[in-house]
Amino acid sequence: MFEAGVVEATDFPPESRYHGVPTKTLVAPDGRQIAYLARRFVPHPEGFATQGYRITRQGERLDQIAAAAIGDPLGFWRLCDANGTVRAEELEVTGAEIRLTLPEFVPGPEEEL
Repeated sequence: MFEAGVVEATDFPPESRYHGVPTKTLVAPDGRQIAYLARRFVPHPEGFATQGYRITRQGERLDQIAAAAIGDPLGFWRLCDANGTVRAEELEVTGAEIRLTLPEFVPGPEEEL
């Protein structure tokens, strides 16, 4: 997709939330070119197949939940995306129900034909 120009390459690895987000350039009044990432939009939660739910315990962080649920503490952002939030703190409230999902657009068993 990178070669076809559909997705611009970035220096972020595939497991990063910024993978595939294009870089842009701002030309400052003094002529300097400043590179920055384009805005990343949080995907719609409907694009994720639910596997289950988890209730947060007191003092539990989202990276700990991600490590247990998906095997990657740095993948906490996937839980944020699946639950329609940007900030991990919004899901770290004691007693919050967190939706555990497959990656975006991966169909669940009930969706397969």
